[in-house]
Amino acid sequence: MSTERRKAEHIRICLEENVSSTAEGSGFADYRFRHRALPEIDFAEIDTTCEFLGKPVSVPLLISSMTGGTEEALRINRNLAEAAQRQGWAMGVGSVRAAVERPSVAHTFRVRDAAPTIPVIANIGAVQLNYGYGAEECKRAVDVAEADGLVLHLNSMQELFQPEGNTNFKDLLRQIEVVCRSLQVPVGVKEVGWGIGGDTARLLADAGVRFVDVAGAGGTSWSQVEKYRLQDPVRRAAAEAFADWGIPTAQCVAEVHEAAPGCSLIASGGLTSGVDAAKAIALGADLAGFGRSLLGPAVGSPEETDLALQRISFELRAAMFGIGAANLSELRGTPNLTKR
Repeated sequence: MSTERRKAEHIRICLEENVSSTAEGSGFADYRFRHRALPEIDFAEIDTTCEFLGKPVSVPLLISSMTGGTEEALRINRNLAEAAQRQGWAMGVGSVRAAVERPSVAHTFRVRDAAPTIPVIANIGAVQLNYGYGAEECKRAVDVAEADGLVLHLNSMQELFQPEGNTNFKDLLRQIEVVCRSLQVPVGVKEVGWGIGGDTARLLADAGVRFVDVAGAGGTSWSQVEKYRLQDPVRRAAAEAFADWGIPTAQCVAEVHEAAPGCSLIASGGLTSGVDAAKAIALGADLAGFGRSLLGPAVGSPEETDLALQRISFELRAAMFGIGAANLSELRGTPNLTKR
């Protein structure tokens, strides 16, 4: 099956089927902010600005890598990019492998004209480094997306259940290190929904990885997504056993924050609100990422996408107001986050 057709199926399944992890959430429900009745700050003066990949953003929020490679994906990416530019979010595009293999679909990943000033991240599956890809292909992915950085995604369990999956993940750390040394832009690593623990993050940081997106359990389960594409009855049935697989996102954030303090840390995986984002940052994340919860609005219209981003941004600021945190430094160091 072509990469283009696979991407189209992924969009349809994520929109139409129940592909949420059956794990007990992302872990953020285990935490609660302690309300501060006298916040002693002016809501209008709350400062959520920060910098990512050398560019300023209005909020520490990221549209996670989702799609590309089809005309529908182009419309989705442009809706997301336009809203991200207006609201000052960072943005990742889906795996650019489709464009590396078929230059005719490269335009579906190009959002720079719609998002000229925000950080944009290109994306390639790390496992492709064991299937003929190297620094040159990674550089091409960055050039296609006119990106400020590259993220290599780790999706071992998805590849295992994907009909056309690539499952040789042997010695990938060494390959990742070569890419980190070779590219002129920062290289990061992300999971796709099963989480990166502290031990893995430490290895990645030592290899030269500049940012880690934990993409933990609690949101989309890609073994569930691939289940709907499988014809093999054994693997289709087995996918059910892994519906709750993975490390909850909140646990990943706490572990990676401690194990790899020099790495920029992105929290994604099951976040649905700005309150979740605020909790993630209070636990040590630098940015919070949102994926499938934005896919529906992005399929709908630019206006729906814009409203979704506005809502999350407002919720983040409202949570900061509720605990008296005037800026991100105060949010990160707040004593007002407690575990239930």
